[in-house]
Amino acid sequence: MAWGRSRCVAKYGKLSLVTDAHERSQQIFEASRALMPGGVNSPVRAYQAVGGEPPVIAYGRGPRLTDVDGNEYIDYVLSWGPLILGHAHPGVVEILQRAAERGTSFGAPTELEAEMARLVVQAVPSIEMVRFVNSGTEATMSALRLARGHTGRDLILKFEGGYHGHADGLLARAGSGVATLGLPDSPGVPKAFAEQTLLAPYNDLAAVRAAFTGHPEEIACVIVEPVAANMGVVPPAEGFLEGLREITREHGALLVFDEVITGFRLGSGGAQALFGVEPDLTCLGKVIGGGLPVGAYGGSRAIMERMAPTGDVYQAGTLSGNPMAMAAGIGTLGILGLMTPPGQPANDGSYRKLDDVTKRLADQLAVVARRAEVDVQINRVGSMFTVFFTDEPVRDYAGAKRANTERFARFHRAMLKRGVYLPPSQFEAWMVSLAHTEADVEATVAAAAEALNEVTA
Repeated sequence: MAWGRSRCVAKYGKLSLVTDAHERSQQIFEASRALMPGGVNSPVRAYQAVGGEPPVIAYGRGPRLTDVDGNEYIDYVLSWGPLILGHAHPGVVEILQRAAERGTSFGAPTELEAEMARLVVQAVPSIEMVRFVNSGTEATMSALRLARGHTGRDLILKFEGGYHGHADGLLARAGSGVATLGLPDSPGVPKAFAEQTLLAPYNDLAAVRAAFTGHPEEIACVIVEPVAANMGVVPPAEGFLEGLREITREHGALLVFDEVITGFRLGSGGAQALFGVEPDLTCLGKVIGGGLPVGAYGGSRAIMERMAPTGDVYQAGTLSGNPMAMAAGIGTLGILGLMTPPGQPANDGSYRKLDDVTKRLADQLAVVARRAEVDVQINRVGSMFTVFFTDEPVRDYAGAKRANTERFARFHRAMLKRGVYLPPSQFEAWMVSLAHTEADVEATVAAAAEALNEVTA
């Protein structure tokens, strides 16, 4: 749909003529600024890193979004990862409708919780028991509390550019929105909390060993995204995850994989199955909620039974295991082919299809970038990738930060103008869904060819 065309759009059930293709979005966003900080409920959505104002979304269908002015976009954000089936998949919508008719929340055990737990335990190699929470932040926060309670130690080690939610102590040199906005470590985090967090460069085992040498018997756990996805997509170097497993075992610390993004996106068993390394604790989110708020953490029975009420480490939540989120998650995993009887392997055909579509898209983007003589590095793992505007390989946060963020911002604006909706940050992952077609790939590549020429003009 071309921009700048007059059209009639719905306004609170009535039709009003719009002559500017962004007028309604601008009106709503301007009103939102007076009511919410930056006009948004999550910082990167404000588009400060790429310029301009964000379109206000009215609805999504399959791989596409439509804003309140009627503009349509091919979506590679997918609610930042959860919508692996695309927007408003009919099967998930039907399941949610039936769930809502039974009740939206009970604060009591449900069969849906038990079924979702069975699916997670069956699919993820390292998980024997799981607990559901309401967000990825809550999952990582709870997992770290459990790690500290289990080991009797206080320190944690994270990696520069890794984002594990906004809990105190995890924002030191964090990726995602913190990196996008160029913020220092966040005010409001007590110095004593920040001092409990050690930092190392991603993919640097020597730095990890040095941290354990400098703090013997003090580090409770190492928390890592097995595939970094909040400094842009950065895969683990050969031997990195295996090295973390060896070092943590040697020093009596736990290894925590933050698979909030990668879990059930890279395959039925997540990154740990892909790379063959089992952590002690795993954090999940996004895909397992089918687009509704959800998080989870799990691990061995011996560790998880330290959680109340069976153990002494406390965590609770009114909406944890919410039946709507559980229903959406079960529906999503079922459509992906993971609803198999106990003991039978999952059907990973959906993931092979996702990988094929994403590879074609990433490869063709690399071709048009070469033709336009624009230096880019495209890092891809499965159905997520990042186009870094740099001529150097990106292997860690320092490499990601050397990318040309201004060039990315111009590219982002040029792609949005051509109907392609990208993450509004150089440091986020592009996501592909099963709803994306070859026609969507071709349209995206054609838009990118024009946008890259515009960027260099």
